[in-house]
Amino acid sequence: MAQNINSANFEELMATGKPVVLDFWATWCGPCRRVTPLIEQLAEEYAGKAVIGKCNIEEDEELPTRFGVRNIPTILFFKNGEVVDKQIGACPKEVLEDKLKNIL
Repeated sequence: MAQNINSANFEELMATGKPVVLDFWATWCGPCRRVTPLIEQLAEEYAGKAVIGKCNIEEDEELPTRFGVRNIPTILFFKNGEVVDKQIGACPKEVLEDKLKNIL
């Protein structure tokens, strides 16, 4: 299951040394609802290899502001604490998986 990532636990998750995939979303966002099952699948398939999580922009305004998120879904890919790739908008699972594989 994808982790709930917010400004309170973000730094702790970055400190794990694992790649992090962070999906910024909201309950009212149709494309976000299409991406959610893909994020959940990746979280299950890459458990122990990467941190896969979601940040609800309505519950945490600090983290999306920090990374300049203006559209949702926005999915950021972190390696060594730095954003190395991103996906804006809904896409097929293969696109997300390819981006994740590139940072493993």
